Amino acid sequence: MKKVIRTKKAPGTVGPYSQAIEVNGTLYVSGQVPLDPDTGKLTGDTITEQTEQVLKNIRFIVNAAGYSLKEIVKTTCMLQDMNDFAEMNKAYEKFFNEDPPARAAYEVARLPLNVKIEIDAIAAR
Repeated sequence: MKKVIRTKKAPGTVGPYSQAIEVNGTLYVSGQVPLDPDTGKLTGDTITEQTEQVLKNIRFIVNAAGYSLKEIVKTTCMLQDMNDFAEMNKAYEKFFNEDPPARAAYEVARLPLNVKIEIDAIAAR
């Protein structure tokens, strides 16, 4: 059974998609960008600041669904510039410092709102 996950603690959607969908003990979190959920504005100018905001948003969404970051099994990190990879990793490691999830990371031509990073996630029980 499909369950739509919504929380005001993370930015709302700006199109025809959900923050997350849970199906059969698996949570699929839509790509998150570094928006402050309270103001709706971009947070941070650096890849470190933006990565931290994105992962805070993901944490709020997985928590709203009753999951934790430890249950995230896969993420995809889309970077505006692969030269930011090392700094992104430092910020990412603060959230996933023990038994991190599987991950793909790659540079893309353009991201929504011209942000430096977008991350999606899958969590499982």
